[in-house]
Amino acid sequence: MLDTKTEAEPKQAASFKLTQALRRNRRVLFPVLILLLILLGDRLIQPNFFNLRIVDGRLVGSVIDILNRGAPTVLLAVGMTLVIATKGIDLSVGAVIAICGAVAAVLISTTTLPPLLVIGISIGAGVLCGLWNGLLVALFDIQPIVATLILMVIGRGIAQLITEGQIATFSNETLEFVGKGVLLGFPFPIFLSLIVFALVWLLVRRTAIGLLIESVGANDRASFYAGIDAARIKLLAYTISGICAALAGLILTADIKGADANNAGLWLELDAILAVVIGGTALTGGRFFLGTSVIGAFIIQSIQTGIFVSGLPPTFDLIVQAVVILAILFLQSEEFRQLFVRLWGRLRKPA
Repeated sequence: MLDTKTEAEPKQAASFKLTQALRRNRRVLFPVLILLLILLGDRLIQPNFFNLRIVDGRLVGSVIDILNRGAPTVLLAVGMTLVIATKGIDLSVGAVIAICGAVAAVLISTTTLPPLLVIGISIGAGVLCGLWNGLLVALFDIQPIVATLILMVIGRGIAQLITEGQIATFSNETLEFVGKGVLLGFPFPIFLSLIVFALVWLLVRRTAIGLLIESVGANDRASFYAGIDAARIKLLAYTISGICAALAGLILTADIKGADANNAGLWLELDAILAVVIGGTALTGGRFFLGTSVIGAFIIQSIQTGIFVSGLPPTFDLIVQAVVILAILFLQSEEFRQLFVRLWGRLRKPA
C-alpha cells in the first residue's frame, strides 16, 4: 500500500502542475487552439491546403498565403494592442494606410528622390498621424474613439488630395520589394511583420514601458499620482500604431504597385481591433498580450483564406466570417462557458 501511495504522489503532483500551467497559459492556449482548429477545417475543405511548392524561387501555398496576406493585419494588431492597453482605440489606421501609401506612390512616381528616402518619408507621415491622434487623446483629453474618428474621416480625403483623386501607379523595384519581394524563399512582408513584432515585444517586455502602459490603461489617474507621465505613454502608443499603419500601407501599396485612396486599408481597422480582442486583450485597458494579438490576426486571415478556397460565392464571405468570429468570441466568454456547463449538467441529471 505504501509503495502504491508513493508511486501515485508524483503522478498527482505532475497532474497538478500541468493543470496549473494550463490555467496560467489559458489566454495563450485558447487562441492557438482556435487557429489550429480553423486550419484543420480549411484542410477538410481543401485536401491540399497544407501543400507547399517552390515557384521561381518563391515558396507558395495556402499557409504561406495566410502569413503573407496576414502581414498588414499583424502590423496593425501590434500597434492596436498598445493603444487598447492604454484604454484607447485607433479607428484611423485604415486612413493612415491610405495616406502613407499615397505619399509613397506619388513621391516615387513624380520625383527623383531615392526609394529608401521615399519609404522613410512615408513612415514619417505615419508618425505624424500617430502624433496627431496621441496629442488629441493625451493632451486635449478627447475621447479616443472621437479623436481617431476625426482622422478616419478626413484621412482618405487627404490621401485623395495627394493622389489628385486618381489611383497613383508606379514602377520601382525597391518599393515593390516591400510588398512583393522574396527573401530566403519567403515573401518579404512576413519578415517585415516579424521584425516589427520582435522590436515592439522587446520594447514592452524587456523594458519598463510595457508595465507603464498597463498601469496607465488600468488607472491613468493613479498612475499620475505614482509619478508616471500618462500623456507620454499614450503618445508613444499612438505613435507606434501610426508607424505600424504606415508599414502596412507600404506593403499594400507595393503589392498592387499603386495607391488607391478610396480602398486602401478599408475596414482593416476593424480586423485589427478584432484580432486584439480575440487575442485576449480587454478593451477596458490594462494587461495586454502582444503575441496572442498576432495569433488573432492569423485567425482572421485563416478564416478569409478558408472561405476563398472553399469556392463560396463572394456574397457569403462576410456572413461566414462574422458567424465564425462570433462563435470564437462566445467560446472566449466566461459567462457563456458557465451557462453551457450548467445546461450540460442539467441535461445529464436523471429524470
